[in-house]
Amino acid sequence: MRYLILGAGALGGFFGGRMLEAGLDTTFLVREHRAAALARRGLRVTSPKGDILVDKPPLVQADGLKAEYDAIILSCKAYDLASAMEAIAPAVSVDTAIIPLLNGMDHIERLQHRFDVRNVLGGLSVISASLDAEGDVRHHNDLDLLSFGELDGSHSARVGAIQSDLSKTRFTVQVPDDIQLAMWEKWCFIASLAGINCLMRASVGEVVDAGGVSLALKLYDECAAVAAWQGFAPRAEVRQRAGAALTAKDSPLTASMLRDIQRGSSTEGEHILGSLLRRATSANIDAPTLEAATVHLRAYENSRANTTQG
Repeated sequence: MRYLILGAGALGGFFGGRMLEAGLDTTFLVREHRAAALARRGLRVTSPKGDILVDKPPLVQADGLKAEYDAIILSCKAYDLASAMEAIAPAVSVDTAIIPLLNGMDHIERLQHRFDVRNVLGGLSVISASLDAEGDVRHHNDLDLLSFGELDGSHSARVGAIQSDLSKTRFTVQVPDDIQLAMWEKWCFIASLAGINCLMRASVGEVVDAGGVSLALKLYDECAAVAAWQGFAPRAEVRQRAGAALTAKDSPLTASMLRDIQRGSSTEGEHILGSLLRRATSANIDAPTLEAATVHLRAYENSRANTTQG
């Protein structure tokens, strides 16, 4: 199978690098400046599970795309989805499987509307990675999960073929029975983590030390109530793990959204928290903590926009 990775940033560079390492036919769709950097330095990944160096990673730019890829992995931010869809469009055929690794659920409908329902799989990743000043990928711990599947829960031949290929890599691959449930469970956790981190401008351990355990758990319960209303109530064991992670004493855990704020960058606040709040409002679910976190991020984005315009 032929694979196209949109971008060669932290997520795309890590997963694509592992795929190349395993001998899979993998190409990165990149912009001109990233193509130049990769041509000059190669793709470099530093990881506790083994470093990667690909001197000349296969690259393509938008004007060179053709509909000859079996699967496309999208690792963009939600606010870049529109441009990402236009970028990959020439590579999408009737049989191409699109695996989005975005947080939330709104992107699924947008992808299905732009392409075809049959093109779109569900997907998620669990990984902590970033790009350093040199443009190299830094994998920060042993989490390296890529999970995907048909949205209707069927075990299709294409999912089996992709799973067989990705199982040759050195990252963790899962095909859950219900990828939508897995996506909702991740969404509830990442929204709660990002919400409490950004609202308090603090790590999990610092929030706990300040007496914020009940606040963090209340935020998670509100997110989980929205998921349950949509028919995807988080499983008991997942709720237990999420609660433990959100209330761990001395934990340095922070969501990337807090780091975005600290850099003065755009956030996915509206996509991750705002979307949940809109659903809560539609369902008449009382979600004051979710509302506070969402409004906080909206105020940040408004202030950032005003500063940029000024």
